[in-house]
Amino acid sequence: MSAAPSSRLILVRHGQTDYNAEGRLQGQVDIPLNTTGRVQAEGVARALRNEPIDVIVSSPLVRALDTAQEISRSLGGLEVVVDDAVIEQGFGQWEGLIGSEIESQWPDLYRDWRTSKAVPGIGMEERAVVGERFAGAARRLLAQHAGRTVLVVSHGAAIRSGITALIGQNPAAFFGIGGLGNCHRSVLEPLRSDPQGQAMRLLSHNVPPDFA
Repeated sequence: MSAAPSSRLILVRHGQTDYNAEGRLQGQVDIPLNTTGRVQAEGVARALRNEPIDVIVSSPLVRALDTAQEISRSLGGLEVVVDDAVIEQGFGQWEGLIGSEIESQWPDLYRDWRTSKAVPGIGMEERAVVGERFAGAARRLLAQHAGRTVLVVSHGAAIRSGITALIGQNPAAFFGIGGLGNCHRSVLEPLRSDPQGQAMRLLSHNVPPDFA
């Protein structure tokens, strides 16, 4: 008897925006791709055009959605499904600000944040909440499309926390997963040895787009 086909999860961060270029926290502010971001989206689309992708899912934010649609075009117009559960982490009152602005107004909280501590009182979504939100969406999508390849276009902080949760670590305490560059991607697959069917293993991480 042949083995059942393996599911795969490809996670792609959106292309660059002006906020990225300026070092501003975007969070859930809806910022479009800039010129560089559009070139990056074309690059990751080229890199993925020969992948056997069955499903494309995107965050509702336009920078992710436009990146997903560029990938869709390279795959012959595969439908892009929007899923609110893969939206970026919310950064509350800090959204739209650069680091020096945050530090000048919230010096103690900024120091805590830079040392990976919780930052209460400004409306920031906690890392553990983001990780479980994202991981829950990933598990749901893979259950709905068993044995297929699901591509999710999302955001840096959400993907990092999501991967951390998917490999069985606590996003609030484990910081061994680095961030993704714009239009870089990571690949995971279910860990077959996990009897609960919840854990995944990371096959590749922060793979760049194709600029050839």
